[in-house]
Amino acid sequence: MYILECADGSYYTGSTKNLEVRLAQHQSGFGANHTKKRLPVKLVYYEEFLRIDEAYYREKQVQGWNRKKKTAIIQQEGKKLPALSMAYRDLE
Repeated sequence: MYILECADGSYYTGSTKNLEVRLAQHQSGFGANHTKKRLPVKLVYYEEFLRIDEAYYREKQVQGWNRKKKTAIIQQEGKKLPALSMAYRDLE
């Protein structure tokens, strides 16, 4: 599972069996539509899994996160995730 930062500052989250090849695809414009329109991209985070289904599950989990949560894992500030996961109604 990986996170790319695009030229416009947006994040793209994906998963692959071969990160090096997939990153080259993104950089050359043969990746996802999101990245193809926002080149160049930069790898800012990745996690390794033994099975692709686990990586895909994690990809979908992280895709559902807001920007602050993604930034927290990119900056290796995992301790911030619980607070960033709280619902607005629970912050009172």
